[in-house]
Amino acid sequence: MDRCVVLVDAGYLLGAAASLLAGDPSRSRITVDHAALIQRLRERAEEETGQPLLRIYWFDGAPDRVPQPEHRRLRVRPRVTVRLGALTRSDGRWAQKGVDAAMHAELTELARNRACSDVVLVTGDGDLLPGLVSAKEHGVAVHLWAVQAADGDYNQSEDLVAEADERRVLDRQWITGAIRAKEAPGPCALPTGSRSPEITAIFSAPLPDGDGAPPVPRASGPGGAGAGAEAGVGGGAGVGPAAGPGAGAEAGGAGGGAGSGSEEHGQAGERAGGRVVPTPKDLAALKTPAPAPQPAPNATLRWSSDKGWVERPGGEPPEAAALPTLAQLTTAEQRWADREEDITTVGGDPFEVGQVFARRWLARLPPHPPARERLAPLYPRIPHRIDGELLRYAARFGLLAHKDDQIDENDRYAIRAGFWRETGVEAGATTGR
Repeated sequence: MDRCVVLVDAGYLLGAAASLLAGDPSRSRITVDHAALIQRLRERAEEETGQPLLRIYWFDGAPDRVPQPEHRRLRVRPRVTVRLGALTRSDGRWAQKGVDAAMHAELTELARNRACSDVVLVTGDGDLLPGLVSAKEHGVAVHLWAVQAADGDYNQSEDLVAEADERRVLDRQWITGAIRAKEAPGPCALPTGSRSPEITAIFSAPLPDGDGAPPVPRASGPGGAGAGAEAGVGGGAGVGPAAGPGAGAEAGGAGGGAGSGSEEHGQAGERAGGRVVPTPKDLAALKTPAPAPQPAPNATLRWSSDKGWVERPGGEPPEAAALPTLAQLTTAEQRWADREEDITTVGGDPFEVGQVFARRWLARLPPHPPARERLAPLYPRIPHRIDGELLRYAARFGLLAHKDDQIDENDRYAIRAGFWRETGVEAGATTGR
């Protein structure tokens, strides 16, 4: 067959691009325009082989082989097939498993079935050498593409280079047509980089009544030493029920100590110039870990984080707590259609996921009373039951952070920002929709 096929080792392509552009092979250091990258691969393959494209195979790793958002966006593009291997963590580093074997199998099968006349390999792994040799023996011309190496490093197997029929290098200019290095965040900046206006709005939104209460302090070690007191700089926290202020708060708070649980010892701390003189009883008490602080009965997790509790007098308003979930509003036929849409058209970007969920939920809610009217007083917090369902929905798209059963903090901001954008609710909005 006079047509070409492109086999892309995504780990090699994106890792080498990150090294070239950002000086670090971590893919988190770059942003990728996948649509532009696929188009550029297709155009260059057809130009260099002189044959029309049959298909681009994208080989990558994913935790438990669950497609990540980028894989979901890629696999619905024309002429693109995604093949996933496993992504495992060892010694603090992530490694792909099964990707090389999948590429080898695909390469030899295409050549054996004479499905193409030319194969473009974007890889540097010498493990593909037997597959490359086999393809040549079946009459297929093999084109090997390399990413320009950073700082003169060599990022391809020399045996692979020697066996290829043609070799080309994707230089910096070609790479930057679809891949860019992220700007390094400042020392006080959040890792999100540049925030979208929607996420910025959520950060700056006024908190509803009750959210101004300070979070319950967490114990930072046995006896809660260093938890801070009213002095605010770093006083000690007492171990007993009668910890005196001299145990760190009034003693200067410049580092503080652990109070013994008695006023007498607090005064001793003052006399020692801010240092607490521990007694055997104090030392025995410190060996017993303090119990984790329990939230008040009416406390709830902050809407944007699992770090810290805030007081919410009276709990959620009844009209918000009574809002039905999307599952309660969805018929079996709609559930099937939703799943079909998720698979074929929803890319899995966190902001997009929030929008899709909110669009479905709003369309199926009864028109009276308007949902916006009930949601506006809560902004930027989403009602508890709806928020939990939203995050469970987002988990379908591979947004869980590598088997930790947690969605990344920045992704949670984006998911909720998408939800609020779709509802049209803004800070201070009170009118119905």
